[in-house]
Amino acid sequence: MCMKMIDLKDRKILFELDQNCRQSLSQIGKEVGLAKSIVAYRIKRLTSMGIIKNYYTVVDLYKLGFIAPRFHFVYQYVTPEVQKEIVDYFINSKYTFIVVSTYGPFDLSVLLGIRDIRKMYQIWQDIQNKFGYYLERQSLAFYINEIHLSPIYLLGEQKRKDMERHVKSVDGNQEIIELDEIELKILNEISGNAQVPLTSLAQQLKLSSRQIGYRIKKMIESGVIESFRTEIDISKLGYQSYKVYIYLREFRHRHQIVNYLITHPNLVCIDTTTGESHLELEFHLQNVDSLHRILQDVSEKFPNAIRNYQYCSVKQVHKWVYLPQVLRTV
Repeated sequence: MCMKMIDLKDRKILFELDQNCRQSLSQIGKEVGLAKSIVAYRIKRLTSMGIIKNYYTVVDLYKLGFIAPRFHFVYQYVTPEVQKEIVDYFINSKYTFIVVSTYGPFDLSVLLGIRDIRKMYQIWQDIQNKFGYYLERQSLAFYINEIHLSPIYLLGEQKRKDMERHVKSVDGNQEIIELDEIELKILNEISGNAQVPLTSLAQQLKLSSRQIGYRIKKMIESGVIESFRTEIDISKLGYQSYKVYIYLREFRHRHQIVNYLITHPNLVCIDTTTGESHLELEFHLQNVDSLHRILQDVSEKFPNAIRNYQYCSVKQVHKWVYLPQVLRTV
């Protein structure tokens, strides 16, 4: 229904908001070819339709001294009540920043931010004590690198052809950035609402807007802040998110496959992890047949490169904020 009610201008606005949701309405209007007032009206309409859900800040946790382990869980013997208890446990954990229920080879995906690997054992032990009976399988991997790709599938065909692929990377390198108390408070405020005005932050933190802007710019330049993005309900646009886990016969094929697929308009994320698959790709597609066609194309381009693959789709996003509560300040 929503898909028929929006036009190319709306899609371009969504694209611009996902590039940088803190840019001004005038800047968006210049890119889209609309007056500032019309852009404001369309954004309000897209929000009321539920297409725009939230604005969030992508933070490189590695630069803050964190590591990012990820659990995949498969349920057994669960009732709806038990399933809710498990999900609520992870939503309320001060160490989690992403909690997603999925359709596919596992039921729940959980990402955590921790500073000490020994803490991981304590968390794992608590999970086993509380819910081990209800977990038929569980696996653990560690996020190393995350590359976000612009959702150029939102744009018109000609615009898509003329546009260079925008790539933004959360490096996960070993350079640790020390933030002061004010910077942590700013990061806390904008992590779950990336559009908080500088004036509001300044009033709350008793600083000038100029000081707040300077500190945000400083965190962007240091790589702590990777981007200001928009949470879009792509299902209302006729798309579904598919995460593909590829197992290769030889690891050297990974780089070749990434280079081949990076220009695909529906590829939105490339993850590097240790502990599970060799390559993780996220696509926004209209149906699973499109995914199979992509993988078939890769198999034909690189014969015998792929040993196996599995995929999942998003059932429900329960928590998505790139800043664990354990780091937050009041």
